[in-house]
Amino acid sequence: MKMNLMFRLLLLSVAARSVEVKLSLRRVGARGSPQDHRAAAGSPGPPRDHRRALGCVDALAAEGRFTFTADGPRLHCGVFFIGEPTEVISVEFRALDIDCSRGDFVKVFDGWVLNGEIFPSKLDHPLPLRERYVDYCASSMRDRVWSSQNVAMMFFRIHTAGRGFSITLRKMTVPFPCNIIAQSPEGRFTMVIPHQRRNCSFSIIYPVEIQILDFKLSQSHSNDAPLQRSRAGCSAASDFVQILGGSIIDTSEMFPMADVCNALNGQTVQMKIGCDNIAVRMVSSGNYISAVSFRFRALHRHELHKFRENDVEDFCSSKQIKI
Repeated sequence: MKMNLMFRLLLLSVAARSVEVKLSLRRVGARGSPQDHRAAAGSPGPPRDHRRALGCVDALAAEGRFTFTADGPRLHCGVFFIGEPTEVISVEFRALDIDCSRGDFVKVFDGWVLNGEIFPSKLDHPLPLRERYVDYCASSMRDRVWSSQNVAMMFFRIHTAGRGFSITLRKMTVPFPCNIIAQSPEGRFTMVIPHQRRNCSFSIIYPVEIQILDFKLSQSHSNDAPLQRSRAGCSAASDFVQILGGSIIDTSEMFPMADVCNALNGQTVQMKIGCDNIAVRMVSSGNYISAVSFRFRALHRHELHKFRENDVEDFCSSKQIKI
C-alpha cells in the first residue's frame, strides 16, 4: 500500500540524545515506499529486497538492508524510522565498525526526538526514558531492537572515514497498536485499549480537520466495574479521550482542545486545528475495553490562511501551563 509521506528535513541539530528537525509533506518516491500490511498479526514475513546507502540525516519507511559509510567526520547524524500505524519496527545490526574509544557512538531510541521533545511522552511510554535508549558502545549491546510503536530512530557519531554500519529494517503488525505517528494527512483509524491501564495517542504532524466518530467503553463478564457515565464534564473521569494541539509532539506539553468521556450516541466531535501537530489521546483506567474511532483530513490553503489571520500560530506555539 502506497503512502503519501516522505521527510524533508530542515534545521537539523543532533546531539548525543537530541535531534531538532522539522517535517513537512511531500509525495513519497520509490525509495521511501513502505510495504503492504502483513497478512497475519504478529508474524513478520521476509524483508523486501530493498537496499541503499544511508545519509547522515535520513528517514526510512521501507523494509530492507541499509548501510552507512562515513566519508569523513560525521558528528551529528540521525535516521528516523516509521511504519504503518499498526506496525512496530525492528532494527538489526548486521555489521558495526565504530571506535567507541574515540567518541564514536550508535544509539537506537524507542520513539522519536523532535525539536527537543520526545514521542511517545514520558507519561505515555511503558519504559522509563533511560531504558528507551540502546547504546551500542555499552556492554548491554543487542543485535536486534524492537520499537514499542510505529516509530523509532537512531543517533550516531563517527569520526573516521571508512567506518560505519549495516542494518536490516523489518516490521511486524500488532493487534492493539498504541502511540502512533500518522504517515498521511488524511485517514481513518480506531484505537483500542483492552483492559489495560495505559495512555495511547495518535499524532498527526499536519494541520487537519478531525472528527471523533465514536468513543466506547465496554467490559468483559469478569470485570465488575460499572460503566462510566459523567454529567459534569470529564475532569473527574478515569477514562476519556483528548484532542490536543501544538507545535511539538510531546503530548504532555500540548494544549487540550476538547475531551470526550461519554458515548457519542451517533453524534460527532468535529474540529479544525491549524497547529503543526494534533493528537488524539486516549486515557484508560484498565477497567474497560476502550475504543475511539476518528477520521481526519488536511486543511486546505484557504482554511490555513484564516487561522493565520487569527494568530493561531502564536496559540499553537505556546505550551500548556501545568498547575
